Amino acid sequence: MNPQTLFYIIIGIIIIDFIIDKILDALNAKHFDDPIPKELDDVYDPEEYEKSQAYKKERYRFGILTGSFSVLLTLGFIVFDGFAWVDGIARNFTDNDILVALIFFGIIMIGSDILTTPFSWYSTFVIEEKYGFNKTTKKTFFLDKIKGWLMMAVLGGGILALIVWFYQFAGNDFWWYAWILVAVFSVFLNMFYAKLIVPLFNKQSPLEEGSLRNKIETYAASVGFKLDNIFIIDGSKRSTKANAYFSGFGSEKRITLFDTLVKDLEEEEIVAVLAHEVGHYKKNHILVNLVASIVTTGFTLWLLSLFVGSPVLSQALGVEEPSFHIGLIAFGILYSPISEITGLLMNYLSRKFEYQADNFAKETYAAQPLISSLKKLSRNSLSNLTPHKAYVFMHYSHPTLLQRFKNLKRSL
Repeated sequence: MNPQTLFYIIIGIIIIDFIIDKILDALNAKHFDDPIPKELDDVYDPEEYEKSQAYKKERYRFGILTGSFSVLLTLGFIVFDGFAWVDGIARNFTDNDILVALIFFGIIMIGSDILTTPFSWYSTFVIEEKYGFNKTTKKTFFLDKIKGWLMMAVLGGGILALIVWFYQFAGNDFWWYAWILVAVFSVFLNMFYAKLIVPLFNKQSPLEEGSLRNKIETYAASVGFKLDNIFIIDGSKRSTKANAYFSGFGSEKRITLFDTLVKDLEEEEIVAVLAHEVGHYKKNHILVNLVASIVTTGFTLWLLSLFVGSPVLSQALGVEEPSFHIGLIAFGILYSPISEITGLLMNYLSRKFEYQADNFAKETYAAQPLISSLKKLSRNSLSNLTPHKAYVFMHYSHPTLLQRFKNLKRSL
């Protein structure tokens, strides 16, 4: 295949992906005003429902703007040889392939982030502020940016440098070494994410002794789940939206509850949410997701090894001198249709896991407090109660509120 043909394929993939995404968004938006299912008619009062409608529509319009800007920026960068320009800047500093790759991606990532920062600012301080969600200060906003860049430089840069080094000495067999590296890093991150990464952005404190902790510990003991680490995280530092998550394995496993969750829900509802999270652990969902992610990464790296050395990839992006980092960019775009398929499979698996975790909570604790907690969390985040089925199929990692309600009510 000649570079010109590959160039048009790359452009075509970007445009088609954008069109499909916007069609799905439009289909979903058409259902914003659908009648609320009778099972969910207690989620919103009339005033809250009107607010949720306005929020969804504003988010939809903003998504069209940001998506259009992003795709036009990407297309413009390719058409006007932006990658060749950045590659030239990197090569002006050094001729070391590892350093060239680090400088190249550093410029691309930071430049892209700077260009999209006005959109992030507007999203946070205009839209989220308007609907009462935002708690982020301007200082926190910029500190998050700087910390994100530093993490990208240390972790992302370190992994990239090692992968390029593997490619230098192992050639097309580099993918084995890269796969082992990424697998080890993924396991490590799963184990110690809460200890090493979260504290850079949020404060965590052990759940205090009291009624809630007693109920959680009593439930955990009833299902044979040893749980010593229950933490509260200051999610209210950035948003009023609530969440809870499970992380780690073995002695490092912990449940983290957002302070907004503790504020919004009754104790019985919090225990029901926690029972759902315990269900994920008991059903080995975390391990399955980790293994699936590692297997997918291995397949991607193997496929990359077949093509990354081809000069055609670099030439298709206007760069005459073949290099690993340019080949990686071209491959990433060409791989996106396959990535969409694997993403669909992972979303399907995730939705199945959510049903299983809900069923576990229903069987080992109670369905009603989980139902009421899901309704409260949907109301407090102004969630869409009537999403389009195609949009759910393509984008949702969780079943809809109505689907979860029906599943929890079944056999009760």
